[in-house]
Amino acid sequence: MQLQATNSPFDQEQAELLNKLIPTLTEAQKLWLSGYLAASQSLAAPRGPAAVVKHGSILPVSKEVTILYGSQTGNAQGIADNSSKALKEKGYEVTVSSMSDFKPNQLKKLKNLLIIVSTHGEGDPPDNAISFHEFVHGKRAPKLEDLRFSVLSLGDSSYEFFCQTGKDFDKVLEELGGKRLTPRVDCDLDYDEPAAEWLSKVILGLNEAQGETASEAFQEASATLAEEATYSRTNPFHAEVLENINLNGRGSNKETRHLELSLEGSNLSFEPGDSLGIYPENDPELVDLLLEELHWNPEEIVTVNKQGDVAALKQALIANFEITVLTKPLLQQAAQLTENERLHELMSAGHESELKSYLSGRDLLDLVHDFGPWAVSPQDFVNILRKMPARLYSIASSLNANPDEVHLTIGALRYESFGRSRSGVCSILCAERLEPGHTLPVYIQHNQNFKLPANGETPIIMVGPGTGVAPFRAFMQEREETGALGKSWMFFGEQHFVTDFLYQTEWQKWLENGVLTKMDVAFSRDTEEKVYVQHRLLEHSKELFHWLEEGAVLYICGDEKNMAHDVHQTLIGIIENEGSMTHEQAEEYVARMQKEKRYQRDVY
Repeated sequence: MQLQATNSPFDQEQAELLNKLIPTLTEAQKLWLSGYLAASQSLAAPRGPAAVVKHGSILPVSKEVTILYGSQTGNAQGIADNSSKALKEKGYEVTVSSMSDFKPNQLKKLKNLLIIVSTHGEGDPPDNAISFHEFVHGKRAPKLEDLRFSVLSLGDSSYEFFCQTGKDFDKVLEELGGKRLTPRVDCDLDYDEPAAEWLSKVILGLNEAQGETASEAFQEASATLAEEATYSRTNPFHAEVLENINLNGRGSNKETRHLELSLEGSNLSFEPGDSLGIYPENDPELVDLLLEELHWNPEEIVTVNKQGDVAALKQALIANFEITVLTKPLLQQAAQLTENERLHELMSAGHESELKSYLSGRDLLDLVHDFGPWAVSPQDFVNILRKMPARLYSIASSLNANPDEVHLTIGALRYESFGRSRSGVCSILCAERLEPGHTLPVYIQHNQNFKLPANGETPIIMVGPGTGVAPFRAFMQEREETGALGKSWMFFGEQHFVTDFLYQTEWQKWLENGVLTKMDVAFSRDTEEKVYVQHRLLEHSKELFHWLEEGAVLYICGDEKNMAHDVHQTLIGIIENEGSMTHEQAEEYVARMQKEKRYQRDVY
């Protein structure tokens, strides 16, 4: 909207000057300017306690801040913990809690609430946010006229329901009467800078009376949100490959790599249940095809980040940018770089289903081939690409059992799509181009939502078909090292016993020495009728329910859409039948297990 003397407090000359200036400002400059003006106003005002005006009267602003996080892999929890540190340094009294640990009846007492939440699956809340999400959307949710709130959502723009859980919370808190401290921020996979900007705006919103500028807040937020460890997500450690072994036997339809990496000199530490983040490289052959399609010089220098670092175009496409996944935001930006009518039509209203279909199973090479010509510079083109995201893998070893090492179990992904062979970026790097002596940029992703019980006598039940076996290998190594006495039961599944029984000799050793109490396996292609892990659970339903009644913790790791969903439904059925409960009572039983951290999932 253009400023006019008639629609603003400025005279015509001031309005014209502002209309020329505002469109030229970057987001960072606008943020700084807003902080500067707030500072100027507060410096001119009488000093005193921070206050807000409500219904004509002045009320003191509460210094109490509650941060609630919903996190599946640990990112949201990490941001929550670091945001707490930043706010405490500003003199705020901060409470940080998982949504599952928060008592919903306390919600109406809060004055300042920060929500930091990821989105899981097809727009679903992460496991530890489910109960709170249901509460605020239910009939028992209180009116929140005295609440000030802000939401930071984490997501992946390649998914249809990008940041949906954060959007849900933002909408419902407003509907319940809450007022936004600052607008919701939706973060893609590269969340560091937007998270720091969000926190700086939150601090300004909470602390306007101090007159802090936006630029100061942003710098402090960025520093606080940075990991304390020397090596981190933003500064990965280059780990040397010690071993790279194919776990599958000759003739298998699968290729599963066992990787052993050295962490010597990194000071990195982890617990069973944590993940390792790897920054992979794209297949150079795919990059060559892309450059050939675009007729670009592979040696042309391009800027690869906001810090101004540069690289040759080919190397930049190999190491710095994602080229194997298409997202709606990418196509929206690409449409600005071509006059291709088909792309513009695809992005127009009413073509949502066609767009969704096009995004599935295609990559950047398809995009440039289908919608040229591209009369733009390589720099303009790479500017629209997402940074290469890290791939997270469940750690398959115990640090106590293997000091200065981390082990991974990675399934090689190869498939055909739209007439071309495709492959997983990281898994095929590990399967085909990674040798002992090479290095990988890595960091530790801590995950407090998937942990062994503190009491070693607590029974555990582990369900991990395929590469989902990885964290349970770490669990067993840890229990062996610590001498834990609790019972343990493993359910493993794959295609064939002879070629696909991952870590078979290790499981047999743990069964023999008593570290593992029971093991049930399902090899789906060895029988006429396919048998999966959920069928084995059902076969042992009475004993399984008895373990649960004894207080066992149940863990699931692996594919979410099929395996984890089927296991979840089977679990509810077992509890319903063996516990003589209604379906609703069985669902409540499982929900209670989740709340008590006796039902934990690491699913993807």
